[in-house]
Amino acid sequence: MADELQKHLDSGRYSSPKLHPDEQRAYLGTFRERCYLKMTIDQMKEKNWTTVFFDHIADYQDASCLINDQVPQNIQALYIQKLSAAHIPFRIVSYEGEITEDTAGLLVVTDHAVDEPNIEIETKYQLPEEKKQPVEKKSFWKKWF
Repeated sequence: MADELQKHLDSGRYSSPKLHPDEQRAYLGTFRERCYLKMTIDQMKEKNWTTVFFDHIADYQDASCLINDQVPQNIQALYIQKLSAAHIPFRIVSYEGEITEDTAGLLVVTDHAVDEPNIEIETKYQLPEEKKQPVEKKSFWKKWF
């Protein structure tokens, strides 16, 4: 009885303990199992990955987006504008950790577990290859004549 009372008092004083706080910090306040897609801050700055993201965002009808507040304002504005035009709900989330190359900049999430085995955009989708014109090699004789 005393343990239950102490737990109740502690939760009132310090708030209830969080489940997997490191995971929630890494995934902008949600759990890994609720994520469909992850983009890093560096990927959000690249035009090619932005194009890939908006080409495939329609695949996730029941999803919403979480945007890291550490993403530069001009990049945030671009994503907010395009997400609003596509009628996809989003939320800007405060991030208090250290920024590294794999820090999440944007997550496509849902409110229930989806258990996607792969959420990294670079391994889930391919960048479009630029079409190159084949270079015609000239023979030795054509160079001279």
